[in-house]
Amino acid sequence: MATTVGQRLAALRAEHELTLASLSEMTGISKSTLSRLETDQRKPTLELLLPLSRTYQVTLDDLVGAPEVGDPRVQMKPRELDHGRIGIPLTRSIGPLQAWKMILSDAELHEPRVHEGYEWFYVLSGQVRLRIGDKEVVLRAGEVAEFDCRQPHALSSADGRPAELISLFGKQGERIHTRAAPPNRS
Repeated sequence: MATTVGQRLAALRAEHELTLASLSEMTGISKSTLSRLETDQRKPTLELLLPLSRTYQVTLDDLVGAPEVGDPRVQMKPRELDHGRIGIPLTRSIGPLQAWKMILSDAELHEPRVHEGYEWFYVLSGQVRLRIGDKEVVLRAGEVAEFDCRQPHALSSADGRPAELISLFGKQGERIHTRAAPPNRS
């Protein structure tokens, strides 16, 4: 198809075998404005392009020659981590916040780790056992945990069956806050 908006409009009018006068009647746009649009002497505005798009039954993207949108999927490779865990990075670049999908299948809690940063995770399925310091909790699908990674912590499947979670990890001081419904004050 033609390269400029004007050339595309002229090609569409010819393809539909319309005169400037008949197109003007169909769209409510004056013949002189249509002519200037087709010769790229008038800047196309949304108010002019919408009726032309409807008349020609094409998208605005087609009228302006918008580039095709590429594949929006993030295609990251799963990584085998320690203790039989699988990690799938969901962020493409190294930055202050990293997102991972984790699959835990080992029910044994291994040596707790301590490092800089803050972690938040949401359990998608299964049960996750989390130990922070001396406390241990089991989280189920739909539950969220948030903690300072400078505290000794360890994660595992709570029952030996695979547990899936989405984990967000940020450098120290960047907390991710979950929102809870306000208390009912009746």
